[in-house]
Amino acid sequence: MPTTVRLVQPDDLEAVADLTARVYRDEGFSSPDYEPHLRDVASRAQTATVLVAEVDGALAGAVTVATRGGEWAEQSAPGEAVLRMLVVDPAVRGAGTGEALVRSCLEAARTDGCSLLRLSSQEGMASAHRLYERLGFVRTPAFDWSPEPGLQLRTYALPLVPWCGQCGEELTAEGHASCRRAAELDPPRFCASCRRRMVVQVTPTGWTARCVEHGLKSG
Repeated sequence: MPTTVRLVQPDDLEAVADLTARVYRDEGFSSPDYEPHLRDVASRAQTATVLVAEVDGALAGAVTVATRGGEWAEQSAPGEAVLRMLVVDPAVRGAGTGEALVRSCLEAARTDGCSLLRLSSQEGMASAHRLYERLGFVRTPAFDWSPEPGLQLRTYALPLVPWCGQCGEELTAEGHASCRRAAELDPPRFCASCRRRMVVQVTPTGWTARCVEHGLKSG
């Protein structure tokens, strides 16, 4: 049956929290200390985008994508999005629900002007790793990290544009360390879609950068 993906609604919060916690717990990817974070869907919905999937009108999965920084955007620089807490109900696996959710995250990141989508995943999440790789995500070992002793996370990334907005060179999954640092303070100088130099204006409240072909960006 087809999967429908939509934004989470207030009436969904408890069901999404239950599904997320249950999937992580039953598959051995949670702990008592981490479960409150898994269940904190309301907080994620305030500062990031929470998407839910339905199959035949019933909740089948959920995911969070952070496109504008904040507490859910770990390992990211300005202009990068982060995918978090992808879950699919085991009863509907194999129906394309996970893929539909990830593709919706990619669409949300592009809509918000992000240049790259990152994610962290536990070593044992083999089926998720196959999904990410099938959709074009690339392993980024330099970003692998450990949020707590005994828990190692592997990382993936997928560039959403061809060019780096800071230096104008090809954007790779690893990114450019110096450009990621520069993005913390400076606006982009190049259009990430066409590599043209942009007209940049910095104001006390932010910045704008205009490409003659692709229009205005702001931050």
